[in-house]
Amino acid sequence: MMSLYLTTIAIIFALALGGILVDRIYRRFAVRHPQLGPFRDPGKCGCRAAGSGCATSCSAEPSHH
Repeated sequence: MMSLYLTTIAIIFALALGGILVDRIYRRFAVRHPQLGPFRDPGKCGCRAAGSGCATSCSAEPSHH
């Protein structure tokens, strides 16, 4: 039973480290390729169509025509 507990902790720890690693890779990629758009802050909600699951409302952005 103790081995299951330790294995579970190791898996959760590995997933957390994996998430941090992916975030760092994503930030580095966004810096090296600015033509693809700005880095998306995971703490903010993107403005998408209705049903995006976003709790905050999006402000009206001016069109760039």
